[in-house]
Amino acid sequence: MSSTHPRHELVDALTHPVRFSLVAALNGMDTAEFAMIRDQLQVSDSVLSRQASQLEELGIVAIKKGYVGKRPRTWLSLTPEGRRQWTAHLAALQAIASLGVPSSTS
Repeated sequence: MSSTHPRHELVDALTHPVRFSLVAALNGMDTAEFAMIRDQLQVSDSVLSRQASQLEELGIVAIKKGYVGKRPRTWLSLTPEGRRQWTAHLAALQAIASLGVPSSTS
């Protein structure tokens, strides 16, 4: 067998369901407020914060903190590298899905 299975092209960081969902949500926008993403993903502040921080360490997500009036806010966005990895991950999933199951011959 000369080619490798497309599962080898999956991005390990994106195989976690919350991280996958977070990157999927961010892919369609430039920047999103933390609370909006938290509500969309239906996770707690601590879960989203932990997963976003892990993705930030990997260069996939950018986290920006600031204020709106006197209230602290956090915004999340995909980095260019994050968008590249997301595209590669989706391509690998599509390749896996398109392989199909070979029929057995008896």
